Amino acid sequence: MPEPAKDKDKSAKWLIEHHGDAILRLGGVTDLVRWQAAAAELVLPTKLPDGLLFAWRAGRDHPEPFVVEIATYPELRAAEQALRDLLLVYLVRGEVANILVLVLRPKGQLRVPDHAHRPGSDGVTALGGWWRVVELWTLPAEPVLATADPGMMPWVPLMHADEPPEIVLQRCREVIDRHAPADEHESLITVTQVFTRLRYKDPKLLSILGGKTVMIESPLIREIVAESSHKHILKFLVTRFGPVPPELAAEVRSILDETVLDAVVELAASSPDLEHFGAGVRAIPRPPEPWDPADEPEPNA
Repeated sequence: MPEPAKDKDKSAKWLIEHHGDAILRLGGVTDLVRWQAAAAELVLPTKLPDGLLFAWRAGRDHPEPFVVEIATYPELRAAEQALRDLLLVYLVRGEVANILVLVLRPKGQLRVPDHAHRPGSDGVTALGGWWRVVELWTLPAEPVLATADPGMMPWVPLMHADEPPEIVLQRCREVIDRHAPADEHESLITVTQVFTRLRYKDPKLLSILGGKTVMIESPLIREIVAESSHKHILKFLVTRFGPVPPELAAEVRSILDETVLDAVVELAASSPDLEHFGAGVRAIPRPPEPWDPADEPEPNA
């Protein structure tokens, strides 16, 4: 099973990419017309934010950038990263982005500052900025549950609710079961379980969302687990042979099947050079992809 931090990070990034509108609404955007997730690495060349969203809002003639940072607990470095995000977007795009910091769980009396001020040595020059900080545990769960929006449900277990957690989780499950697109259903259940695990450790609660079976079978979790193997394989190759060509590294990262990854690890240890390693990787038999009814042709009328 993947480490909780990596589990959370990957889940959060999936939500940013697939349900960014829900995150924008958590951040107070109520006039959203449409939205689009952008590849942050195409915009910000150094320390990357968790996500970058463009929002088209009612009555406004151009999309607005929203940089999203997600912190498990309140940390001062979250504010430092928010300031970096603000400056990087301005340097690269020439516009002031809206910075949204989501904090998932409380930690004592700590809070993420909603602003920063960095004075220069001359006492005149200074850098600074302000942003919105959303503490999930302070938000009421009921209005979010009432939206019946499956993209909002993963955040609900982290919110304040008057009902017992088993009722809240059952309601989340029902919304996802009824309203989630078929190709997102499993991932939404998985991400909801990931965030539930940040707050509750009771296996009985997790069983409402499918328990360990869902976590093991989820494509999203398979990807998280595979990422750890990718990292070790590529690090081993660099140690043995030096820099790995980007095309070959991308080929390694595209492999998610555990059996195939085991064979790739053996190749990384036994190949005399990168050329033989690449040829060996391409020669490994791939298991068939799971059957998907959506791939079947339409029946003849």
